Amino acid sequence: MTQKLVIIGAGMSSGRMLEELFELAPDTYDVTLFGAEPRGNYNRIMLSPVLAGEKCYDDIVTHDVKWYRDHDVNCRFGEAVVKIDRARKQVFSANGVTSYDKLVIATGSASFFIPVAGNDLPGVVGFRDLDDVTAMLTAAQTPAGKAVVIGGGLLGLEAAAALNEQGMQVTVLHLMGHLMDRQLDPAAGYLLQQELQSRGIQVVCKAHTKAILGTDQVEAVLMEDGIVHGADLVVMAAGIRPEVRLANDAGLHVERGIVVDDTLLTSDPDVFALGECVEHDRTVYGLVAPLFDMAKVLAQTLMGRPAGFIAPAVSTKLKVTGVDLFSVGDFAEGPEREEIVFRDPGRGIYKRIILRDNQIIGTVMYGDTADSSWLFSKLKSGEDISDIRDTLIFGPSFPGGAPTDPLATIAALPEDAEICGCNGICKGTIVGAIQDGATDLAALKATTKASASCGSCSGLVEQVLASTLGDTFVMPVSQPICGCTDMTHEDLRRIIISQQIKTMPGVMQECGWKTSCGCHSCRPALNYYLLAEWPLDYADDAQSRFVNERNHANIQKDGTYSVLPRMWGGMTTPDELRAIADAADKYDVPAVKVTGGQRIDLLGVKKEDLPHMWADLNEAGMVSGHAYSKGLRTVKTCVGTDFCRFGTQDSTGLGIKLEKLLWGSWTPHKVKLAVSGCPRNCAEATCKDLGIICVDSGFEISVGGAAGMELKQTEALAKVATEQEAIELTMAFIQLYREHARYLDRAYKWVAKVGLDWVKERVVEDLAERAALCDRFELSQSVYRKDPWAEQATPAFQRDKWSALADLTLEAAE
Repeated sequence: MTQKLVIIGAGMSSGRMLEELFELAPDTYDVTLFGAEPRGNYNRIMLSPVLAGEKCYDDIVTHDVKWYRDHDVNCRFGEAVVKIDRARKQVFSANGVTSYDKLVIATGSASFFIPVAGNDLPGVVGFRDLDDVTAMLTAAQTPAGKAVVIGGGLLGLEAAAALNEQGMQVTVLHLMGHLMDRQLDPAAGYLLQQELQSRGIQVVCKAHTKAILGTDQVEAVLMEDGIVHGADLVVMAAGIRPEVRLANDAGLHVERGIVVDDTLLTSDPDVFALGECVEHDRTVYGLVAPLFDMAKVLAQTLMGRPAGFIAPAVSTKLKVTGVDLFSVGDFAEGPEREEIVFRDPGRGIYKRIILRDNQIIGTVMYGDTADSSWLFSKLKSGEDISDIRDTLIFGPSFPGGAPTDPLATIAALPEDAEICGCNGICKGTIVGAIQDGATDLAALKATTKASASCGSCSGLVEQVLASTLGDTFVMPVSQPICGCTDMTHEDLRRIIISQQIKTMPGVMQECGWKTSCGCHSCRPALNYYLLAEWPLDYADDAQSRFVNERNHANIQKDGTYSVLPRMWGGMTTPDELRAIADAADKYDVPAVKVTGGQRIDLLGVKKEDLPHMWADLNEAGMVSGHAYSKGLRTVKTCVGTDFCRFGTQDSTGLGIKLEKLLWGSWTPHKVKLAVSGCPRNCAEATCKDLGIICVDSGFEISVGGAAGMELKQTEALAKVATEQEAIELTMAFIQLYREHARYLDRAYKWVAKVGLDWVKERVVEDLAERAALCDRFELSQSVYRKDPWAEQATPAFQRDKWSALADLTLEAAE
């Protein structure tokens, strides 16, 4: 007697399973197929081309009416199953009850709608089926229509590209730091973002949606930072969730998905499941390849033949016309892993292969995916690639060529790219001078003035020489920033400015980084250069900072931390002292130390106590002293005219003003100031990065001192008559240092490199440049003049960063 097979879900996985089953034995089962949609199986992975207008529905139908009729399938399309009675082996739908001998649940998945107000407004849609596509196409007919896509994964980007093709203004909001973060590393994510933005698609990463706005129809999307994006359509593409409600109600074993074994059997011996609704070996799947593998296994199982599903390696490709992208395997950082990276900035190509024990475990490719199948096969086979390791990144047809040209980035710069910022000299001017006979750096200085001022662009000028003259030019050896690149600090800063690169992956790609994500040497430097140049556009990357800066406290040799609150100009009050004493008692601080910078240091604080101590000190009006930062540490003062009989000016008041002006700023290295009220110099101003000595006629300002491993007296910068001039000169000097010094160069090293006269020209003599430097400093401070303790002491931040991953002492209520 023919057994009754009931299938819930008429999607791609059940369709493939039926094909496999009918090929094995077409008459074994009497098949009834339920589908919630009013249509049979179609190729859902081609919905993006339908949305883009490249295909129509008829083009993507995989099983038409004739196919179902020829195979005697009882089709119940548009009829959703609402209940499963496992005891009676029946399913319930709107049109009655259907019995089964074997049941297959293939209910797929549903779009995850992020839990914000307004997510149920008309005009908010998912991207899972043809009805969603129809709704989006209808919205796309709105003149000058605006679409917001929430989620920058595969589906979200395919929807965004398709809606852009339909003429809508599209904005993609993505929670993570780069697009397709589950499939791509930051470098490939950067290239993808650049490509989409070149097509007119706005991309916002690290985007936190607060609410969807509208009354009777969606009108806008409100972000946590207050920005509002207008929207006639909102596409939810923030992820999918297995559709398990029927299975849950039927009492089957369900975790994230319907739990199945290797044969796709559920916890009921007569109920199977496959597709996006299942969980196998603690994994759920959303790509089609493993679903089709499941379909083959289940067909064998239903025929009583031995078969088992083995999780395959799955690759990713983006279905956006003109975008070549491939990703497979594990490309996260980890121990005992090596990587081979190739970048061609001129052609927008990035390739990365991850190795472990001389086997490929992951590959990311962007811009050129011709070798993807070859690499994928080696990953799946586990082949030892030792013999071809040196040429692996170049693919199977590599004949043994040479490594890539390190000057590619310079050669790719446009003719109007500025090379020498001091004198406004562009690449084209330098190339022209070279062609006219200036074939070395000295000749170029004489004819164009390029690198003739501060000299920080000398490396770039030499690279222009090399790229123009070719083999006839011998490049002087210069020290690169680290092993990840051949470029110096100065090269990188110039390229960041000339190409207006505002992301770390962008710098690494455009400058041909040899590694995928940089290292502990280059990441902090790049992070500083980007935030110094683009304070309003670049978000500080905490993970690219040293541990002290990440935790806003100095780690000690025993793993505890020191907490040092700021005391403006070295001044304090009885209330602040009580707050410090109370904190020391409350958190069992073993040592309290008065520092040489006129501060009080609490030593031996446990890491878990940091945010609580900060909150207590904040409540007393105290903020971080930044004793851990590459930024302003202290402004040391003497009592000046307030109490000292020798004081000539209000040194304490000036020190407080300077500290309140400069605190929070990031600089290439730590910065220490001092203001002495008279030439007796009690505040030791002549060994600081910048020192001011008050005299009867005004203020003597000197710079470039040191009193650590090297001892150096400051050099005179200027003498001014008013306090305001002293403040402006200090601001301008600090900003010039921020813009031109190498990361981790103290001010005295930088002054020695560029020359004090060069500094004086810009800070003292050129009043317009001084004012511009002050304006740029204030612009940066509008972002960074804030207390990191206050932010990290908030309950939300404590929960995310400082709390334990789990409290294993908690017990369930039932």
